[in-house]
Amino acid sequence: MNEHDLLTDRFEEHRGHLRAVAYQILGSAAEADDAVQEAWLRLNRSYTSEVENLRGWLTTIVARVALTMLRSRTARSEDPLDVPVLQPAQRSDDTDVDPEHHAILSDSVGLALLVVLDTLAPNERLAFVLHDIFAVPFEEIAPIVDRTPAAARKLASRARRRIRGAAPPPGTDLARQREIVRAFLSASRRGDFNALLDLLHPDAVLRANHAAIGMGAPGLVHGASAVADTLSGRALHARLALIDGVPGALWAQACRPRVAFAFTISAGKITEINLIANSEHLHTLDLVMLND
Repeated sequence: MNEHDLLTDRFEEHRGHLRAVAYQILGSAAEADDAVQEAWLRLNRSYTSEVENLRGWLTTIVARVALTMLRSRTARSEDPLDVPVLQPAQRSDDTDVDPEHHAILSDSVGLALLVVLDTLAPNERLAFVLHDIFAVPFEEIAPIVDRTPAAARKLASRARRRIRGAAPPPGTDLARQREIVRAFLSASRRGDFNALLDLLHPDAVLRANHAAIGMGAPGLVHGASAVADTLSGRALHARLALIDGVPGALWAQACRPRVAFAFTISAGKITEINLIANSEHLHTLDLVMLND
């Protein structure tokens, strides 16, 4: 076996890890494969036997490539092809991330996390993914994002706060949430603006991913009045559903899910509605249609 074959074998040992890193950063399987391929090309051009930690070296290369792709996509306002489902890494040092954070990542965020991750700035997303999911130290993340370790830590912290805000609080009353979503759908179908306002938090937000925007949904709407005005009379064909076990709504066409409405509810008020229309993402969700 020659040197090139040995290098190929060593790279293949880490391909799954590298693809996972790229996929979590980019949210696109196709782009993740491109990033991994670029890492292989760079490895062939510049690898030396002096690299002690090949996995770490390749992780850094893939992260740099993915960050460049993510920034380019953001500048062009392009959408990832699919959305990553996060699997938190086992960490040996939990001084920076508390148990509640792990519980949020593994159990309760689900759908909301997937949407919020797509709204993070590229540097925030990369810092969060590398540190909180793949346990990469901030000292290694810092040069990738051209920041100090302390600044990289702050990037991940900001991302973490956004994600925590997307998670339903412990002890959520799912039966009460179901009634609130049912009432919202009924008010929307009737075009009852005032009833919608009563159900929405004053600072409610309506978000739509790019697939939903392509179907005519607005990208981002702030404030109860604007959200109520946007959705008044618009949910005629949406039906009450469970989305990964959480009450929400679903619009299906010819028995195929087309748009999922993910609700975030706090203290009896709807604080956020996320519209998901990416078909590959929808196929990963546990969707159960309910009787209105």
